[in-house]
Amino acid sequence: MNSARVVVIGGGVVGVSTLYHLAKLGWSDVVLIERKELTSGSTWHAAGLLPLFNLSYSVGKIHQYSVDFYPTLEAETELNVGFSRVSNIRLAKTQDRMDEYHYYAGVAKTIGVDVDFLTPDEVKEIWPLCETHDIIGAIRHPDDGYIQPADLTQALAKGARQCGAKIHRNTTVTGITQKANGEWVVSTDKGDITCEHVVSCTGNFARQTGRMVGLDIPVIPVEHQYFVTDQHPLIMERRAKGLPEMGVLRESDSSWYMREEAGGLLLGPYEVGAPACYVDGPAANSEYELFPDDLDRLMPHIETAIDRVPAFGEVGVKKVYNGAIAYTPDGSPIVGPAWDRKNFWLNEGHSFGITAAGGAGWQLAHWIVDGEPTIDMMGVDPRRFGEYADEGYLIEKNEEAYAKVFTVHYPDEEREAARGLRRTPCYDRMKDLGAVFGNVFGWERPNWFAPHGYELSDSDLDRPDVLLNHNHPHVEGESIREKWSFRRSNYFEHVGNEVKHVTSKVGIQDMSPFAKCRIAGPGAAEWLGELLTNFVPKTIGRLCLSYLLTKEGGVRSEFTIYKTGPQEFYLVSAGAYERHDHDYLKKAMPTDGSVTFERLTTAMGVLVLAGPRARDVLAKVTRADLSNEGFPWLTGQKISIGTAPVDALRVNFIGELGWEIHHPIEMQNYIFDKLMEAGAEFDIKPFGIRAMTLMAMEKSYKLIPRELSIEYSAHESGLDRFISKKKEHFHGRERLLERQAAGLSNTLVTMEVMDVTDADARGSEAIYLGEELVGRVTSGGFGWRVGKSLALAMVRPELAEVGTELEIAILGKRHKAVIIPDSPFDPENEALRA
Repeated sequence: MNSARVVVIGGGVVGVSTLYHLAKLGWSDVVLIERKELTSGSTWHAAGLLPLFNLSYSVGKIHQYSVDFYPTLEAETELNVGFSRVSNIRLAKTQDRMDEYHYYAGVAKTIGVDVDFLTPDEVKEIWPLCETHDIIGAIRHPDDGYIQPADLTQALAKGARQCGAKIHRNTTVTGITQKANGEWVVSTDKGDITCEHVVSCTGNFARQTGRMVGLDIPVIPVEHQYFVTDQHPLIMERRAKGLPEMGVLRESDSSWYMREEAGGLLLGPYEVGAPACYVDGPAANSEYELFPDDLDRLMPHIETAIDRVPAFGEVGVKKVYNGAIAYTPDGSPIVGPAWDRKNFWLNEGHSFGITAAGGAGWQLAHWIVDGEPTIDMMGVDPRRFGEYADEGYLIEKNEEAYAKVFTVHYPDEEREAARGLRRTPCYDRMKDLGAVFGNVFGWERPNWFAPHGYELSDSDLDRPDVLLNHNHPHVEGESIREKWSFRRSNYFEHVGNEVKHVTSKVGIQDMSPFAKCRIAGPGAAEWLGELLTNFVPKTIGRLCLSYLLTKEGGVRSEFTIYKTGPQEFYLVSAGAYERHDHDYLKKAMPTDGSVTFERLTTAMGVLVLAGPRARDVLAKVTRADLSNEGFPWLTGQKISIGTAPVDALRVNFIGELGWEIHHPIEMQNYIFDKLMEAGAEFDIKPFGIRAMTLMAMEKSYKLIPRELSIEYSAHESGLDRFISKKKEHFHGRERLLERQAAGLSNTLVTMEVMDVTDADARGSEAIYLGEELVGRVTSGGFGWRVGKSLALAMVRPELAEVGTELEIAILGKRHKAVIIPDSPFDPENEALRA
């Protein structure tokens, strides 16, 4: 046990699946280390459910793979994994819940997951013990069910061994160090292993494992209880008659799942108040560990379960399980490369680990072996959280994520836990102006602005009488100003007013959460040129948009590049992906010291000034020549606003005349006040992210990971003008050209959606030609400047001609959608160049 190509740490189902998939890809020199016995952490007490339902594209694809893959293991290994394909039914008692199901059906359709809609009578037919008088309907996954976690793990282990992999049980990792040549040394109580890659699959021990390599892993487990009843005569009678098992029943609006178990029933609620556990990690001798049960916490859920399935209340409790389940702040796992550590990989934070294990191991193995995953993994990338996600934050957010497993996942939902953590200096000024804040990468950011004194009443909220009826953000000490919905909600007209104001007068926006860095040194220009798709600006003050591709020609990151000095560039990218984007840059840097990286995100603020009167406002506070001749579009200058030095970039994401004003963060309020004072005569007002997003869509601008994804080539995403045809090299160029020559599979188009009254497309909706699925929506909403409901979408190339009529399914209703020319607002960029 001296060396291996990969060492996988952790012998639960996730770790063993990772080992299996690495070995299946031909890397037989792989080793798994488990401190006790396989499955002795969280795997052994898992309920074994296989829910396909998930609104995350990444998680949905992972789950889909697992459910398809697990039944094949028995033929391969001659071990029964205990897969019961009994289907899964999710009930809906409210219209919002049914809207969620219809929205999800679009996600499911576009990734190839079968989902059926059921009437109450059809539910009763499948689940005769279920009362259905008060439900609207349900959805069912016919391929869903449950599995025996221990049997699944042993089958994966056997399959891995058959491919040459080795498993060392009762072996404890005591340290992980990286040598100067990049090799890792995994120290154990039975000796050291030198390897090229390390994969952490340590579940409840994730933070302890991370500390061994100096990483703060954003995973803390939460206690989850489920219990099994004694046998019930009616279920035993069904078995005696040979009737099929009734399957997994989920009452989403009451936050629980139920299925048959050994002639009785198994109930698993997700309650508010379930505590985080193992904050400092389990004890060294922890094995097959459970916590004391606390059924009092579950009583509201138990009561609704008895109402729904009266038979459940007619038998006693046989066994209670209260075990740890790993959680992350958003409830999705972290699968992929660790930040700041080369060849250290994470497969952690699995709250639905049995379902995700197969797919997560599959994709991570491809990532390690091939250098890229085969599907868009942005939704589970470990770098979607930043250094702000420390212990206190994780406890609050992970407990919240657990409690909200079954809540309606509204597209505009902004969760309340651990808020207010990262605030820009102008936060209070924006708040006084009516800002309703959202959150990205820990930052508070205005989503929209409510009129002075605006608030919603209880009757406005119209909350249904169910356990899970939280349909609005709650901020301590503030009135309620927003109601969440899949449809046009109360903020619709106010966001529209912001758009109208910006396009007719002038608006100001805080975009300080942008990720920002300085790339400098004698090799900076050459390195950036070899890495990114577009030519690097050669003249100080010029800027361009450029992309980092995958080696397959997909889009990984987007950067605005501004040349600030002879050997110096300022890069700006999406705030949500700061750690992701910066990690790729740092890992790709030359090792000869010719290029340096400096993180500037928290040092620099960004205020956007935009609208036809933006030049008039700015002219009152600076001596700079702001004319088209003196300050052309797509250039930047160092100017003074009053006494504050700033970099003003003539660019924005909304398609209006304007500037991004990048400034030392400590000067933000001074600059903000100067602009507001100067703009008073022009009726300057703030605008938020929702208005910006709608205006960007009217320009057919693209977002990661919607229109831009590793699954779509840069040409499919319509980035041709940002890909230099004269450059002989940039990362991914060869495959990009090969894919273009072979013929593209998708084309990005802009569509006008007809007969929309209260529900616009939002993204992930299925697109049809007759009954044939021909594409998917990537973004959607109402274009206030053009007065049309719009969608950006990927469709088959032969259908991408302007004028083609297709149909988009929005919340269960088909709408005619016509392909129109890109940039329906100001296609000639006259406003930008004004």
